Amino acid sequence: MSAVLEHANVTVADPNSTATWMKQVFGWHVRWQGEAKNGGYTVHIGAEDSYLALYTPREPADTAPESYGIIGGLNHLAVIVDDLDTTEAAVKAAGFTPMNHGDYEPGRRFYFHDDNGIEFEAVQYD
Repeated sequence: MSAVLEHANVTVADPNSTATWMKQVFGWHVRWQGEAKNGGYTVHIGAEDSYLALYTPREPADTAPESYGIIGGLNHLAVIVDDLDTTEAAVKAAGFTPMNHGDYEPGRRFYFHDDNGIEFEAVQYD
């Protein structure tokens, strides 16, 4: 038996704003957008076979606490990229700060937080 992750759904302050930087940094495209659960709004952004659902509720949500100490917390989302250096430049151009650079098997990587406080890992496998 085999399984492939199709999508993850995260709550953000402004799905369109988040989708804009994801287009610039990752080269993704909007697959769908529209009304969503409980009167909210969602943008699906990604590639042909996987995506992130960017959800915002009708009423503003509270900011989540740091997730590594919470059972069921979302710690980070990892994205495989073709060129880590180009991606890092795009992350900086989007206004985010790369951190925690690592070069260990099976690849090079760095992390950054977006304007929603979500941690992303960009990784390049050689």
